[in-house]
Order: sequence, then structure tokens, then C-alpha cells
Amino acid sequence: MEAVSVDDVSEAARKGSLETRRKSAIKGAVFSEFVDMFDIYLPVIILAPIQTYFLPRSVSGGYQVILESLVFITTLLGRPLGALVFGRIADRVGRRAASIASVSGFAVATFLIALIPGYETIGIASYWILVLLRFIDGVFLGGGYTGALPLAIEYSRKDQRGLVGGLILAGFPAAYVAINLLAMIMFAVFPMNGPDSPYAQWGWRIPFLLGSVMATLLAVYYVRNVSESQVWQGKTSGKPQNTSEDRLVTGQARRNLLQVLLMMTGFWLTQNIVGLFLPTGVLLKRLHLTPLQMTATLMMAYSVLCFGYVGAGILGQRFGRRKMLSIIGALTSTAGAGLLYFLIGAADVAQSSIVLVVCALALVVSSAWAVIVTYINERFSTGIRATGFGIGYSLSVIIPSFYAFYMNWLGTFMPSQYTPVALLCIGGVIACIGALLGPETKDVDL
Repeated sequence: MEAVSVDDVSEAARKGSLETRRKSAIKGAVFSEFVDMFDIYLPVIILAPIQTYFLPRSVSGGYQVILESLVFITTLLGRPLGALVFGRIADRVGRRAASIASVSGFAVATFLIALIPGYETIGIASYWILVLLRFIDGVFLGGGYTGALPLAIEYSRKDQRGLVGGLILAGFPAAYVAINLLAMIMFAVFPMNGPDSPYAQWGWRIPFLLGSVMATLLAVYYVRNVSESQVWQGKTSGKPQNTSEDRLVTGQARRNLLQVLLMMTGFWLTQNIVGLFLPTGVLLKRLHLTPLQMTATLMMAYSVLCFGYVGAGILGQRFGRRKMLSIIGALTSTAGAGLLYFLIGAADVAQSSIVLVVCALALVVSSAWAVIVTYINERFSTGIRATGFGIGYSLSVIIPSFYAFYMNWLGTFMPSQYTPVALLCIGGVIACIGALLGPETKDVDL
């Protein structure tokens, strides 16, 4: 029998330990994405039927719409700030520390939202407390990207980084489906008939409490199970001479950031058309689907996306992320635009056909995001990776957020109902150009 040396045993133990840390980091990132997106959709879905609970009953319809939208917008505005603050923490102190701090922060903020009294109790302060807490929530949510995701990518083997990116992003559609199912249960259990109904008084608080509990469990998971990134520990002292954001805006890093921002501006624009405008502007208004039909259609599309993201991540690993992103941008401007054009012009179409077209449109336009997570992390060196990823991912959402204004402007040159098709084409072209301006990254060493 061949003798086994002590060195062989030690090497096997070391590899086993590394594999355990790798799996823990990846599981943490997937769960982090799920909890993050669950929290993002809470006000959009759970609070939508009872926004008047926080507002005076005499508020006008138009003014009410503006105030309701501000609750969601402030969350988005907080994300770039969170990416900058926690990106610096992740690059200087560690990815694990940034993850724990950010997750703990939005666990507390979400819990406090569940405790807010209504307008009848504290007046308009109820609404402004909600807006403030959602902004704080957005800051911590933006910080979540800068720790958990780079940590998981840095722990991944080079030949599996594409798959890992796809698995992480699958948490996004999974969260959308989960919160819609939860909302249906809440709506069925608690009657909704005005600001004095059981749902308005306390039923809506349960999903927020659940979101806080999940975030708390995630923070505990990182404390107990996830180790700091060995890539970060090995290539930076944690105390660089310049701050990460200083080095991000100089030299090659600045060019990398500008390329990522250009590409992401295009992808955010296309995603806003499909994710925000399509449900209300096409499915509800033009195709006259009922809210229940629209929800069922979108849940089917997001369920398909769970698998689509994993597949797109694998394809990006095999054929190249730059190639994959540029092809998706081009397909969005052609096939995606054609599918949206069909939906806008459709009349008396069976809902089954609408579901198939919406699923196809979601796959064409949204599959890029499974590749984006890995790609952006590969575009920046270790000392600025978290900040570069956070800013490149979150700051680029600002310009595309005004898509409604762009459609209004385009309406002076073309039929207004087809302006979202034009924007989808423009966004796809911008994304394609942005991807082509960058290098291939699938074989880079982190």
C-alpha cells in the first residue's frame, strides 16, 4: 500500500476548506441578491394598494401619484451613494465587513418601516418618515452589491465565474415571484377597503417584518459562515495610499469606469422599458389586461428568467462576456424591438400568446444581467473592484430613470405609442457599443 504523506493530507484539507469557503461565499451572494430585490419590491407591490394610509385623504389624484412614486425613487437615489460609501469600506476594510454592515443596515431600516404609524396618528410626518427610511434603505441596499457580489466572484474558480454570476442574478426574478406570491396571500387574508381596513392598519407590516428577518439571517450567515476574500487579503493591505474612489478616476481605471458606465446606461435603459414601462404602459393600458392577468404574465416571465440567467451566465463563460453582451445589445435593438412593437400593436390576442411574447422579450433584453455581474467585477483591479463595481452598476441607473421624459420628447417626432420601441433600440445600440469598447474578461486573473 502506498503511504500517504502528511503534506498530501494537509493539501487535501486545505482544498476542502477552500471549497467550503467558496460555496459559502456564493450561497451568501445568491441569498443577498434575493433579499436585496425582495426589499426593493416591497413598496412597489405591498404598499401600492394602501399608499393613502400615509397621506391625507384629501390629496388630489395627480399629486398623490407623484408622492407615491417618490417612495420608490428615493430608494434608487440612495443606491449610488451606498455603492460609493460601502465600496470604499469593501476595498479598504474587506468585502465581508461591508456585506455585514450593509445587510444589518437595511434589516434595521426595513424593520422601522414596519412600525410607522399612519397619517391619522402623526399626520404628514408618516409619509416623510417612510420616504426617509426608504432612502436610508436604498443606501444600505446599494452597499450590498459592493461586498457580497465581489466576494463571491473572487472566490469563484475562473472557469465557473460565468455560472456564479448567473446563479447570483437568478435571485432577482426569484424574489419578484416570491413577493408577488406573498402579496397575493396578504391580499386574500386581510381585507382591503380603505385606510381603516385590516390590511391598511397592520397587514402590510408583515412582509416588511419578514424582509427584516431575512436580512438579519443573512447578516448572521455572513458572520458565522463566510470568510474574507483571499484575493483581497493577498493583494491589498486594506490601507492603500489613495482612497479607492481617487484611484478609480485616474488612468486606466477611469477609462474602464467610463466604458462600464456607457454600457450600463444602455442596459439600464432597455431594462427600464421592459421592467417598468411594459407592465403598466402596455400590459395594463394598451392590452387591457386586468391587474391579476398582468401579475400572472409577469410572474411567468420572471420564472423563465430564473433559468435564463443561469443559461446566459454559462454561455458568457463559454463564448466570452464581451461577445455575449454585444450580441444581446444588438438583439435587443432588433428582435427585442420587434417583440415590443408586436405587443404595442396587438389587438384581440389571446393571453397565452401575450405570455409567450413577454417571456421571449424578457429573455432577449434581460439575460445580459447574468453576464454583467461577473463582467464588471473582472474590469477592475482588486484594490478598487468593489467601488468600481458598485459605482458602475448603480450610478448608471440615473440617466435611464428619466425614460418617460425621453418618450415624451420622441413623441414630437413619431407616433407616441411606439416611442418605447425607439428607446429600446437606442438603449440596445448604446449597450452594444459600450460592450465592444471594452476587452474580453473571461480569462483574466483576479
